[in-house]
Amino acid sequence: MAPHPQHSVSKKGPRKPVPHGPSGNESVRNSGQDMFRPLARRFEEYFAKCRTKLLNGHIKTVRTVAWNCDGRKLASGSVDKTVRLWEADQEDIKYSIKLLGHEESVDQLCWSPQSPNELATASTDKTVRFWDTRDVKRCTHVVKTDGENINISWSWDGSMVAVGDKDDKISFIDPRHKPSPVIVKTYAEGDDVRDEINEISWNHDCSLFFLTTGSGAIKILKWPSLQPVHVLRGHTANCYCIDFDPKRRYVAAGGADALVTLWDLEECVCLRSFKELEFPVRTISFTYDGVYLAAASEDEHIIVTGKTVYRIKTMAATNSVAWHPKGYLLAFAGDEEGIQDQKNYIGLKVFGFND
Repeated sequence: MAPHPQHSVSKKGPRKPVPHGPSGNESVRNSGQDMFRPLARRFEEYFAKCRTKLLNGHIKTVRTVAWNCDGRKLASGSVDKTVRLWEADQEDIKYSIKLLGHEESVDQLCWSPQSPNELATASTDKTVRFWDTRDVKRCTHVVKTDGENINISWSWDGSMVAVGDKDDKISFIDPRHKPSPVIVKTYAEGDDVRDEINEISWNHDCSLFFLTTGSGAIKILKWPSLQPVHVLRGHTANCYCIDFDPKRRYVAAGGADALVTLWDLEECVCLRSFKELEFPVRTISFTYDGVYLAAASEDEHIIVTGKTVYRIKTMAATNSVAWHPKGYLLAFAGDEEGIQDQKNYIGLKVFGFND
């Protein structure tokens, strides 16, 4: 990959702490109902004072955003075939570094949960690229796949990367394999049970592998055997997205029925559902403490669930949301394009800056 121009990252002033938000270091309660009852007044007052920062850099729609494990970098992937890294050491997230190499849209990316510098990106160009973000002049490895890749997930122990393509085939890549990462196994459902596969993810102890599907079910497979062990049925239409509570108690899912469902991981029962959006739920994300959940769709707002629901205004459908791993900053990206003669895409933002 050829070198590319880079913007320097602003280093002015001391590093500012990430906002912790209305719950601070308060203990997180342990029931599905109580989870969404943390001091409603402070919840509303805090978010009502938050500012949104526009991140200019991409020239086309951003499909995916994610923070690294220490919260110092934000990555975004776009239809413009690029990945951008944003420095989060300061509140003024202004400059970014462009990562080049993909030949088609970058539809999803993920960071290693174990290393703040390791990034993997999935593209419809039928490749997965691995990056060491300390040296972004070129990616470290390219893994070719059979299909156009649209989903990617890194296991919590750092040992495996799963990538799903448009043909509903999942390739499992060993990122630690020397001299370079390789596909070590694949998964595809048989014709008799074939279902559309959307998002994919491991649970925190990497004993189970979760699939959201076109039938609305969340399928749970034993890892690493990939034998079916359970099916969660809570949606009446395509189930698109999934996220795990960082405290390891819950898993949440969003679907085309405009519902967000919250499940107890130990009992595999649905604790409650949320019907705050009117359109299919595209993306969800838990806060670092598991107290709040953000969900977004084609509605022109993102909901943040608490005892009441706070709405973050957007101008178009939202494709991806991601809470900061240590505080109440929400990165989000959607279909909002540049206005008038503005060349830059303007739909990549971070909400939550609060004095």
